[in-house]
Amino acid sequence: MKTARTHKSPKNQALLISVAETIGSTLGAIAAKADAAQRAITGSDVVADLKRKTTKMVRKGNRAAARAKKSVKTATPARAARRTIRKAAKRISRKRAGAKK
Repeated sequence: MKTARTHKSPKNQALLISVAETIGSTLGAIAAKADAAQRAITGSDVVADLKRKTTKMVRKGNRAAARAKKSVKTATPARAARRTIRKAAKRISRKRAGAKK
């Protein structure tokens, strides 16, 4: 009578278990390191501080640009130029109105 071998030898089984444990341990270590690195990058004070300072600099730059634009608009040479243009436009419109009569 023949009997079929359904079980692997204890030696082979121990080797497979050892390899599986080693692979599982390695994957667990890699996952832990990746998680620690992600937390270090995203949750660190350095990143938050840098983001805050960058936002502050952008706001300051926008304010300075708005002030510069306003000062150019209200500067004396700009007002004088607008005044000259308005007077010239009035003179031209008077001449045309006089010519039509």
